[in-house]
Formats: sequence, C-alpha cells, structure tokens
Amino acid sequence: MRTRSAVLLGVVVACLGVGLAPPRPAAAHAALVATTPVRDEVIGYTPREVVVTFTEAVSPVAGRVQVLAPDGRKINTGEPVVSGATMRIPVRTPDKPLGTYLVSYRVVSADSHPIAGSFAYSAGAPSATPPQPAADGSERSATALVAAAKYTGYLGLVLAVGPVLLLTTMWPRRRSRRAATILAFVGLGLIAAGAAGTWVGQAAEMVGASPGVLSSADLRAVAASDVGVVLGARLALVAVAVAVLPAVVRGGASRWRRLGMAAVGVAALATWPLAGHPVASPVPPVSVAVDVAHVAAMTVWLGGLLTLTVFLLRHTHERVLARILPAWSRWATLAVCWLVVTGLIQAAIELGRPAALLGTTYGRLLCAKAGLLVAVLAVAAWQRQMVRRRVAASRPRRVTRAAGVELAATAVVLGLSAVLVQTPPGRTADTDAARVARNSVAQTLTSDLYTLQFDVYPARVGTPSTLHAYLYTAQARALPAAEWTITLALPAAGIEPITVKVDAPEPNHASATLTFPTAGDWALKFTARTTDVDQATVTATVPVT
Repeated sequence: MRTRSAVLLGVVVACLGVGLAPPRPAAAHAALVATTPVRDEVIGYTPREVVVTFTEAVSPVAGRVQVLAPDGRKINTGEPVVSGATMRIPVRTPDKPLGTYLVSYRVVSADSHPIAGSFAYSAGAPSATPPQPAADGSERSATALVAAAKYTGYLGLVLAVGPVLLLTTMWPRRRSRRAATILAFVGLGLIAAGAAGTWVGQAAEMVGASPGVLSSADLRAVAASDVGVVLGARLALVAVAVAVLPAVVRGGASRWRRLGMAAVGVAALATWPLAGHPVASPVPPVSVAVDVAHVAAMTVWLGGLLTLTVFLLRHTHERVLARILPAWSRWATLAVCWLVVTGLIQAAIELGRPAALLGTTYGRLLCAKAGLLVAVLAVAAWQRQMVRRRVAASRPRRVTRAAGVELAATAVVLGLSAVLVQTPPGRTADTDAARVARNSVAQTLTSDLYTLQFDVYPARVGTPSTLHAYLYTAQARALPAAEWTITLALPAAGIEPITVKVDAPEPNHASATLTFPTAGDWALKFTARTTDVDQATVTATVPVT
C-alpha cells in the first residue's frame, strides 16, 4: 500500500514538474519608451548627455552602462544619474565626433528583472562601420536558471502548505503523520533551493555573466538590491518554519503556535509578489495584497488536494472519510472562490485595457489558463455534489480518479501561471521606443548663426511635456546662449504666441515644461541671442495629438 502511495506521489510531482518546466525566456518587464537622441536619428551635434526612459523605475548595474564613440572608445563620464524611470548618461565630446554612437545599458527594473539593451544614433552622418557591443552568450543560461529556480519555489509552496493544512485541521488520529510531515519538509527544502537559485541567477543577470563564473563579490552585490532583501527574508522564514513545524504537525500544538506558523506562512507568501510584477503595477499595495491571497488560495487548494489524494483517500475508513471530505470540501470551495476573485482583480490590473486580453501574449496565456480552470472547476463541482449527497466516502476510488484529473489539469494551470509571471504584463506589452517615438518630436534647425537641436516628449494634449534645446556651431561645438526666448502658437485655432518660461541648466542648453491645451500643428519658435548684437530665430512645427 505504501508503495502505491509513493508511486502516486511521484507521478503527481512529476506532472507538476512538467507544468513548471522553464519556458523560453520572456521579454523584459521594464520596456524602453524613449531615448534622447532618438534611436537611429542623425543629428547635427554631439550631445552632452544621453537620456533613456523606461516604463518603470530602474537602477543601473555598476559598470554596465556605456556610450561608445564612432572609434569604439567609451565616452560616458561618471555614473549615470537615475530619477525614477529616467536614466541620464553624461558623455564627453570625442576627438572625432562625426559618425555612429552606440549606447548599451544593463539595469534592474522595479520588479527585480535585469534589463539589457542597446541603441544607436549618429552625429553628422552614420559611420561605415558602427561600433558593436561586446558579444555575450551568458544571458540565456542566467535567465533559464532564474526561471527554473522560481518554479522550484512554487512547487515547494504546494508541497509544504498542503500537508501542514491537513495535518493541523482534519488528520485522523490513528493515521501515521510521518510521510505527510516528510513531504512538508521536502516542500520547505524546495522553497529554500528555489530562493538560492534565484539569488545566483539574479547575480548572473545583473553582471551579464554565466552562473558558473560568478565571484563572491557578484553574489554579495545581490544582497544590496531589493530582490536580495526579499530572498534573504524568504530564507529566514523557511528556517523559522523548519524549527516550528515538528511541534505543529504532531497534533498537540497550542492555538498560538499554530497561529504563529500561519503568520510565518503568510509572510513567506508575501515574498513572491515583492520580487515580481506587483511592486511595479499602477497600484502596488493592492497588487501585492491580491497576489498574496491568490498564491495562498492556489497552494491551499492544490496542496490540500494532493495530500488528500496521496495519503487519505485510500485505506481510510468510510466513516472517517465521511467527516473529512465535507470539511475539505468547504476549505476547497473557499480557496477556489478566493482564487477566482483575486485572479480577476490581477487580470484587470495587469492587462490595463480590454484589447490586451486577445491582443497580447499575456492576455492569450490568461485566456488559456481561465479556460482550463473552468474545466477543472467543473470536475470539482461534480465532486462537491458527491460530498453533499454523502456518497463520496463510500466511493473513494471514483473520488481518487476525479482528484487525479484535477491535479493533472491544475498542474498545467500552475505551469501557465509560472509562464505568466515571466511574461510582460498586457499593460506594457506593446510599449517600445519605436511606438512612443511617434509621440515625441526631435528636430535639428539651422540658421546663419547656429545649429539648434530640440526634442519635445511627449507631444500630447493635456500631458506636461518636457522641452530640451541645445545650441551648437557649424563644427558641432557647444555655443553658449546669452538669452533664450521660446514661444508657442497655434494659428489654425487662433491661439496667439505664448511665451514659455525657460531654464538654462548649461550655457548652451535650454529646458522648459510645455502644456498643449488642444491638438494641432503647433508653431514652436526659438530666438537665441549669443552676443550683445547677434541673435537668430528658427521655427519648427510640432504635431500634437
């Protein structure tokens, strides 16, 4: 009999493992939305800084942000300055400024995912042989390690929560607790292994190296990051659970000790959303709370069903099962209700708009998960009807087969959930620099006195827009301005010129905040005075939508 239980447990865990197999690495979770200079733009000057804007807050990885001149030499000076989702990279003017420049970066997004990318721009004219980033083949192995480690942690949650729940609430007094207790310890071990693997994978992704060549300094660097703090807390909570678990599952633990174990479990569950998408959502506190409830409901339902199927449905007296099954049915029904409600809230937050449901990979995966879950719930509803009619306890084989179908299907659901956490949310899936560049305007204007380059981002109605303008000589050298005058007008709508308040952070640099009250082709006029007598005016058209 024990052999059959062991075989069934092995089959179920293998099914879960298949559902949790690492998917193909997904795209980044913080998307690039804008660059200054604009990607692939040809400009008439060499900028003093490069600005990169993402969809969420980022932090740069030390030594992994660089700007290469046309001759391949680094020209970034000092460390990049980050303010929320915007990263500014100060650069110097190279000896030979004309040609193509390459900007490469590696940053860590707010949801803990390392992001790497590059783009190019040209001064004067593109180079015949543009600079190339260093080849790096370690990205895939690091990403695969992080993915596998996360799935190991999820599997550990299922194996740890289910046995503890049943052992402390409805376990028959005459049945041995040893096998179920061992399974709970295995689950805790998998959680710890998953956290350790995530730590190593995070270090490899941060420095862009293969996990096998990491130094101790690379591993220590993770401890200073937000995800390192979260993983450290998870490992500490697992250690507490290991110490408390024996007394709790023996059956004689006090109510306060059981409550303490529950508190440790909830705190451990919170470490998953704190190192994922919810912290970067539009409403982080709501997303974190909803995700904790969602993961808790999943582990209670799937873990409890696994424990019940493997250890109790077979060879438990019918009268005992008649008491256990109704109690478990109430637990499962409550868990499923929480799972559905929190899943709907999560979907609304992460999709962001109805079109993302079918128009993005995230939305289509969500539809597949929901469709499979409906089928599982139909089987669960049939089982609940058997329990209500009080015939389930007398037909344990039928209940076992139905539970096996539930477990196999929910293993796939769990696999889809694991893929979802590695997939960019629907609210950001379509965001990229090329699309957002259409909402920005960057032009180079010339006069007999100077060359002026400006950019406005975003060029939208009712949204505060940022204007930056730079003056240069014909030789692409910075030209200080003694005075700036900038006006906005929309002649087609009868809006006369509006003088804009201008700041001058650098001698050749003007900045301002613009607000466009209505759509249209706005006339943007720049007047720059370079000496007491020399000044010139240039005009551009800014399409505002």
